[in-house]
Amino acid sequence: MIQLAGHFSRIVSMLFQLILPGCALFTLAVSLLTAVRVPAVVNWRVAVIVGELGYVLTLVPLTIGCTAWTGFDQAPGATLITLGACAVALVFLLKPSAQAWRQGRELPARLTAAFGPVPVTRPAFALASLGFRTAVPGPMQTHEFAPGLALDFYPAARGAGPAACVVVIHGGGWDSGDRRQLPGLNHWLARQGYAVAAVSYRLAPAHPWPAQREDMLAALAWLKAHADRLGLDPARLVLLGRSAGGQIATAVGYLGDPAVRGVIALYAPHDMRFAWSVSRPDDALNSLRLMRQYLGGPPEAREAIYDSASGQLLVKAGRTPPTLLVHGTIDTLVWVRHSRRLAARLAEAGVPHLLLELPWATHALEAHAGGPGGQLTTHALEHFLAVVTARKGKRIEPEEAE
Repeated sequence: MIQLAGHFSRIVSMLFQLILPGCALFTLAVSLLTAVRVPAVVNWRVAVIVGELGYVLTLVPLTIGCTAWTGFDQAPGATLITLGACAVALVFLLKPSAQAWRQGRELPARLTAAFGPVPVTRPAFALASLGFRTAVPGPMQTHEFAPGLALDFYPAARGAGPAACVVVIHGGGWDSGDRRQLPGLNHWLARQGYAVAAVSYRLAPAHPWPAQREDMLAALAWLKAHADRLGLDPARLVLLGRSAGGQIATAVGYLGDPAVRGVIALYAPHDMRFAWSVSRPDDALNSLRLMRQYLGGPPEAREAIYDSASGQLLVKAGRTPPTLLVHGTIDTLVWVRHSRRLAARLAEAGVPHLLLELPWATHALEAHAGGPGGQLTTHALEHFLAVVTARKGKRIEPEEAE
């Protein structure tokens, strides 16, 4: 028994002197992903979880810290290290919620200044709303809009008369993904009174650009032709794209179709020559490979293709629809400067726009609707869509937004 007690004592001592400090330091290192870009050796999805669920992950350093405190007499030095690391980890894990609360106070005024006022009464961000939100499923129909290509159509759940339609373009690096990505947002938009069409397009390398533009134009034409049957207004369309889909959204939405009332691009590139210039073969996506197979080679060999895929080069005063951009400052996969450069070009052309930049966020920042990024993004979407799809009058022109 005495020998067993000795073994147990050594185990407890090791717990307080080695294991708990190690766990605390590891937790601190993970929490730093809310402030620095995730290293290439770490899966970028870890940063999404830490940034959008940090308020839940605070239970980890709290548990470690409380456990360490009980052994202060046995290992005071190790306990102090553990408590210090846990305290700093808590700060970084709560950082996204604190920054979202601060941005949420300013966001309604920024949206109003950019696009005009709407009667949105709920706050842009609320600490009480942090949590898991389960998407309430609604009706959905699958239609073939071109040979071998389908879209999922979500009818508007409420509202009188034909509904404005949000056309959702999925991400996936142009060589993967499909229309079934993140359906929760589609159901939410339908409950807000919008029809939603989530579109699949042909993928690289088998189908390089401009196949994706052709597919999106075919989808828009099909929606307009079947508008009466679907209960949507063919003159009130908004394109919403994520990542690679955001590039397609601006490259198609800026072609001048007056039915496209607005464009929403989440963490996307918009100048493909610039994207090539800042890409490296050893980055998280091997972006040079993705762009070669998507655009058919380097820009010096495919100048016209690169330019036609660059929404930033298509911006024209009086023709380009209002644009909402959302991007994480520490996004590893798509550099935030892509959205900043497009925002600067839109400002130069006098196009109503807003760049919502989230300093703790990386890619897929809106995937968790109840998180800091999810709350701010859905609020911005709600405001933007209400203004640009309003039945009265035409789309907002630059002089009207000033």
